[in-house]
Amino acid sequence: MPPTPADSAEPEFRSDVTADLVRSSAQDSDVLWAARVSTLGEQSLEELSKDPERSKGLINFLMRDRHGSPFEHNSMTFFISAPIFVFREFMRHRVGWSYNEESGRYRELRPVFYVPGPDRKLVQEGRPGKYVFVEGTDKQHQVVTEGMESSYRRAYEEYQTMLAAGVAREVARSVLPVGLYSSMYATCNARSLMHFLGLRTQHEMAKVPSFPQREIEMVGEKMEEHWARLMPLTHAAFNANGRIAP
Repeated sequence: MPPTPADSAEPEFRSDVTADLVRSSAQDSDVLWAARVSTLGEQSLEELSKDPERSKGLINFLMRDRHGSPFEHNSMTFFISAPIFVFREFMRHRVGWSYNEESGRYRELRPVFYVPGPDRKLVQEGRPGKYVFVEGTDKQHQVVTEGMESSYRRAYEEYQTMLAAGVAREVARSVLPVGLYSSMYATCNARSLMHFLGLRTQHEMAKVPSFPQREIEMVGEKMEEHWARLMPLTHAAFNANGRIAP
């Protein structure tokens, strides 16, 4: 039987995101054999078993001079949980990425919603392209929290009412807001991830400034932590050369 509003779960409110590495084939030596095939041909296969630490200068050279293709011969798959509006920004990154997201057509969506935490800056000052975010007041945080939670509860109640009336999930989901949490698998290589990080994170070593929305930056930071452990030499070269994707 379809659910009734009384059966619906109590909404859950979160301010975090998750990005778990679920599968990877990525190491610094992948960059080396891919690069050295240019001059060594079949002899480049020897790089598979060599210590990449001995060739970190080559990795830095490739990064510095933007020889990008050797950084594509690897793969990382993340399972990400974040608000839908974060995923809409993710979809701007298409080259070198693959996505599969949970579907509101095929499953009943659970009432898990995003509410900014107390450390989330709320006030934008300045004009587009030259603005900063500053701390909100206690009153502003209260307005945001109460307004979002109230709106989320009402939206989910209407969603449940439509489902109970026999309305298809793909129609009923239209009432739900972009603050609803979704989940997806995202697969990329080091080059595509570097491009993502260059745009979606702020960093003191970046040569080119970026102005990401904080919530997608949170996801990027978690993905970068995993990548840095997998490919420490490549990650170090990325930082040393201004965090610009090759």
